[in-house]
Amino acid sequence: MSSQTAAAEPVHVESRDQFEELTDEGIVLVDYWADWCGPCKMLEPTVEELADEVEDLLVLKVDVDEHQALAGEAGVRGIPALQFYADGEEAERLVGVQEKGDLLRVVESLQ
Repeated sequence: MSSQTAAAEPVHVESRDQFEELTDEGIVLVDYWADWCGPCKMLEPTVEELADEVEDLLVLKVDVDEHQALAGEAGVRGIPALQFYADGEEAERLVGVQEKGDLLRVVESLQ
């Protein structure tokens, strides 16, 4: 897959293979969430804004109910959880509702 250049809608992860392929290069924000999670719903607009506004950032959404094994292997113990990847390596992890500015600072530090 080629590097992302334009901002886009978040991608809902459907499989482990897709997850591994999409986190392999560039800057990727992975949002672990669940439909029943109130804080996840509070964070969702912020994550969507980042996906829409920040070039060269790919946003993935992983439903922890649908992908329990993937979330477990990633060490996710509480949601919402945000993992930032830079060229296939985890670079940062945040848990809980976050301010947009804090997320932007992480992305900028990875660019």
